[in-house]
Amino acid sequence: MMTEKIVLAIDIGGSLTKIGLVTRTGSILEKRVFRTNGQDPFNIFLEKLKSEIEILITSLDSTHKLISIGIGAPNANSLTGNIENPPNLSWGPLTPISKIIGETYNLPVVLANDANAAALGEMKFGTAKGMKHFVVLTLGTGLGSGIISDGKLLIGEHALAGEIGHVNVDPDGRQCNCGLQGCLETYASVTGIRRTVFELMAEMSADSPLRGISFEDMTGEHISDAALAGDAIALKAFDKTGEILGSKMADIVAHLDPEAIILSGGLSKAGDILLNPIKRFMELRLFNAYKGKVKVLISTTTSSDAILGPAALAWSALEKDTPNSPNS
Repeated sequence: MMTEKIVLAIDIGGSLTKIGLVTRTGSILEKRVFRTNGQDPFNIFLEKLKSEIEILITSLDSTHKLISIGIGAPNANSLTGNIENPPNLSWGPLTPISKIIGETYNLPVVLANDANAAALGEMKFGTAKGMKHFVVLTLGTGLGSGIISDGKLLIGEHALAGEIGHVNVDPDGRQCNCGLQGCLETYASVTGIRRTVFELMAEMSADSPLRGISFEDMTGEHISDAALAGDAIALKAFDKTGEILGSKMADIVAHLDPEAIILSGGLSKAGDILLNPIKRFMELRLFNAYKGKVKVLISTTTSSDAILGPAALAWSALEKDTPNSPNS
């Protein structure tokens, strides 16, 4: 009987962790989602992760063989295998997650920053198929970014390249969890647009269904739905977010000359409500040589398919080791 090789993909987000079993072609066999609860200690998260993985593994039959694990996580260092000082997770300065997971399951583990993994996923399975120069911005709890240059992931000297979420918008601006003030992610993320909405509710007298939702309970979907229904506060929030993000994307273009910038994550689900102001302000701020040349795209990967990033990470590493390996 032929067995099909599969990988375990783990996507650790600031709010949710997603895990799944993925084939070489990007087919998701099984997946599970649970709350990260990043304010709790790492050992509590680890026990939850292991119990969820156990449920996935017990679903396997003899026709599938698990051969590797890919992990995408905030502030993950692919050189050390550690998660280092994640601003949205209270796990301390260093978490040796590759070593822990590798020893637990006796399998090779490949780790990368979650947005770097997402960029590989877009190139291997998603919107960026066939592209060699592009940037992925993940607009979730924070703002992550992954850069592909000449078909390769750009990681830099310390495996920390592409922290676009922490470029500065305003040195006297909003406090960021990283310790700096005015970082881009404090404006262009689900958390950032919530902050913008609450500022606008204080400044504007317009009625809005958002006024009945607490800061903790408000989601990107609440804001998107309100904007789609014509809510003045939500529309203004997207316009302000689009201005800030579009202006910084013009800077990204000047640095990297990409074919496209691809937006993914919860905030990107707003579609044209976010995309239109972003494009308008990016083109306005672009150096003339780039005008009209760079695409801004919404990822076709759904939020629940975020595991395709770490899956691509695992498969890319396996293919690098055995470039002529068969599919099964």
